[in-house]
Amino acid sequence: MNNLLVVSNISKSFGDFKALNNVSIEVPKGSVFGLLGPNGAGKTTLIRIINQITMPDSGEIILDGRPLQPDDIQHIGYLPEERGLYKTMKVGEQVMYLAQLKGLSKTQAKERLKYWFNRLGIDGWWNKKIQELSKGMAQKIQFVVTVLHQPKLLIFDEPFSGFDPINANLIKDEILRLKDEGATVIFSTHRMESVEEMCDHIALINKSNKILDGKLIDIKRAYKSNTYKVGLMPNNTENIKAVLTDKFEVKSTSFKTINNEQQYHIKIPENASVNELVNYLTTLGQLTHFEEVIPSVSDIFIETVQNN
Repeated sequence: MNNLLVVSNISKSFGDFKALNNVSIEVPKGSVFGLLGPNGAGKTTLIRIINQITMPDSGEIILDGRPLQPDDIQHIGYLPEERGLYKTMKVGEQVMYLAQLKGLSKTQAKERLKYWFNRLGIDGWWNKKIQELSKGMAQKIQFVVTVLHQPKLLIFDEPFSGFDPINANLIKDEILRLKDEGATVIFSTHRMESVEEMCDHIALINKSNKILDGKLIDIKRAYKSNTYKVGLMPNNTENIKAVLTDKFEVKSTSFKTINNEQQYHIKIPENASVNELVNYLTTLGQLTHFEEVIPSVSDIFIETVQNN
């Protein structure tokens, strides 16, 4: 696998508190990598180490095939959870200043800022002060500053904080577009629906330890339980659940539908086929709904953390 970032055996303590314990992750080039975990798990500490804001006690970080160097900050765009704009500065002055800190000339900065301001519909904000902007508006400015220098690696820590649904969707689409254009993204959030929509790979950190990682689709396959969501209008309504329970593990459930059917979660044995279940159900009545229950990222997150 061609990885842009390899984090190997990183440990970090603050006094007697172990923030990270021998954590390793591999972030493939051109992917969106979800870094997940409960509050206080160690995610932000790891992100700060990658950004060289703090240093690890042990371990190594490889960026694009070589050990991380101080000047690699030019190849990383970081949007922290704690926002860092100067409230009394005008937007235009601030973004020009920050763009030049990232190594852009004034000409380059102006061209790219014009592009991004137009793209995000914020052309009229140039002479506003940050303190005049809403949290979501300020977040758009910080997003622009993060991506402006076209870094290899983008790190977003809770990027949708403060956004209404329309602007959250706008930023989500921009992140995915940047990925399609070649950027690699590390994405940390508590919004599991965003992980479902955006991430190719995930790692889950809990209590300073990595407890799960891999391709999201492979993790979902590993956590599925051969359970199916079934809607059935039985020929004989009496004792239908007892009939089903005689052959399968059955639980009553409820889901939205336009029919007035009986609804169940049915789990089949490992050696049984889906066709056997479908064929059997059609002998009992009209099958109106049939869907495999795929575990959500939220389900996997909760189950793994609780078991850990």
